Amino acid sequence: MYVRVPITDSERQALITAPVPNRSPLQPAAFVPLPLGSVRPLGWLLRQCRIQADGLTGHLETAWPDLGPDNMWLGGKTEGWERGPYYLDGLVPLAHVLVDRVLLARAQRWVDSILTMQDADGWIGPIQAPGRAPYDQWPVFIVLKALTQHHEATGDERVIPFMTRFFGYLHQTLDERPLRDWGQHRWADAVLSLHWLYNRTGDEWLLDVAGKLALQGYDWRMHFEDFRHTGKTPRDGCVLHTHVVNNAMAVKTCGVWWRQSGDTGDRQAVYRTIEMLDRYHGQATGIFTGDEHYAGLDPTQGTELCAVVEYMFSLEELIGIMGDAAFSDRLERIAYNALPGTFTADMWAHQYDQQANQALCTVAPRHWTNNNDDSNIFGLEPNFGCCTANYHQGWPKFVSSLWMATPDGGLAATAYGPCEVNARIGGVPVKISADTQYPFDPVVRFTVDCAEPAEFPLVLRKPAWADEAVAVVLSARSPEERIVRLDAPWTPIRRTWEAGDEVAVALPMAVREERRYRNAIALHRGPLVFSLRIGEERRLIAGEAKPAPAERSPDWEIMPTTPWNYALCPSHGYRLQQRPAGDQPFDPSEPPVIIRAKARRVPEWGLVDNSAGPTPESPVASDAPLDDIELIPYGCANLRITEFPTCEEPS
Repeated sequence: MYVRVPITDSERQALITAPVPNRSPLQPAAFVPLPLGSVRPLGWLLRQCRIQADGLTGHLETAWPDLGPDNMWLGGKTEGWERGPYYLDGLVPLAHVLVDRVLLARAQRWVDSILTMQDADGWIGPIQAPGRAPYDQWPVFIVLKALTQHHEATGDERVIPFMTRFFGYLHQTLDERPLRDWGQHRWADAVLSLHWLYNRTGDEWLLDVAGKLALQGYDWRMHFEDFRHTGKTPRDGCVLHTHVVNNAMAVKTCGVWWRQSGDTGDRQAVYRTIEMLDRYHGQATGIFTGDEHYAGLDPTQGTELCAVVEYMFSLEELIGIMGDAAFSDRLERIAYNALPGTFTADMWAHQYDQQANQALCTVAPRHWTNNNDDSNIFGLEPNFGCCTANYHQGWPKFVSSLWMATPDGGLAATAYGPCEVNARIGGVPVKISADTQYPFDPVVRFTVDCAEPAEFPLVLRKPAWADEAVAVVLSARSPEERIVRLDAPWTPIRRTWEAGDEVAVALPMAVREERRYRNAIALHRGPLVFSLRIGEERRLIAGEAKPAPAERSPDWEIMPTTPWNYALCPSHGYRLQQRPAGDQPFDPSEPPVIIRAKARRVPEWGLVDNSAGPTPESPVASDAPLDDIELIPYGCANLRITEFPTCEEPS
């Protein structure tokens, strides 16, 4: 039975180490990521992370045999490829942001097992997983990401020599056993760990290994400079470089490599990558389609859950490397929409593919590029088990990325959400708490707590959508207020901070209309995307009996009980209703924000191939009655229409 035992604040503070900047010749970081454990969720975000821990994540080892005690990474004989490493890459950060003793012990068991699985030549883990070729480097690359986080949070002295021996193995064997398949397309994940290790040891030969990986790895820069995948991928054209998860990981590749190459073209290639994905496959939530491969702009095409969390991780890395506030804007849009939008509110079930226009979730053929009929139902392992293993990193890594250190000794609020950050600045322990209902509410209140006065810049971000954003600085010693206009993407507030100082940030959230595919519109408010609220009926899919506690994670179909085929009438305006986020922040029955609007039914817009049909070209003519409709946050909606045709209204 799962019983959580929290760690005390003093125990947590003792584990936090200083952020480590890039060592020459690597390019200096715009922001330096804080060690795992420095940032902790509060408020609704803490409840969300607890929901994850109390849901499938906290029970997966007993619910899913693939991650049970017979996993090869635990010394067993079954699954020994990427699923154990994927799970660990999310379990480690979740355990540490929640400082939960049970999860920490579970993560430690995996780490301890892996740290005993190194051959004399430096190879890590199983030589050959069932059904896989021997010496596949890809799952080891994931293991290294998990170990870097574990080291930052615990200072485990075994990790650095362990990683050094493995990279020594690669240095000696890459010519004989070059990158292949998944590892060849995901080589930047290994370079991340190489740079992390180099920054701590100064061993220059590690950069030679990184150079070898870059030469053998897939050339994503050229892929997007000469981008040819401008529509839906035909079934016979599905290859590794059209794979949605490979592309989500590739978003960071040129930025990661720019740290070492210093080539401006590599840095610019990051923007080209995102531009091409948006232009030809982008969705309103900031992600791009891929069910399992590039699928075009249609909002009924799917996006795999693995791609959602990997795109988030790519952006989190790019924020630190390049410091562009646009990456933070997109990170929030994905984290607060696409991530919760593919789970049930209790996080016991997930989809493999989500759709922006998702009229029903059933086991049925759909126009995916090559995914199976069960890809958009909610369950334990729909379509394929990679997402069941990999989704756990989404929320905790996002929490860890809410704050980063600045090169001049300050702290930057790189994304907004309820949390607290603990850091040492000039030797002084500093804690800053963010009290907010953001993204549901536009105000974020920061409170500083420090043992003695500390001088440092506090850097605030202005999202691109936040016109007239301001910060009000309130001194604990004086009743005077200082108003700071946030006119630039990043605004530093430099002062000597004392315990009790406050900063209130107001980020005005107007309802915004965005033109989408076939001239449809999507509605945004702040970082949230809004979708039609559709009544739903859940239908349990009968199947084999599952062991406890897997019976709590059944497979569900969801059917609509109210109309979905509406055209929005923007000329009638919008009305807003708000309330605090509930116990389950993304519960469709209690959304924190509702937009009320007017719309008309479009009877000819029906189902095609078990999905909503193609969005009618706007504007549409409809003589149906004018109806009141409700739009709720995308992340609250299991069924939804997000890209609406618009009505042709009489003048």
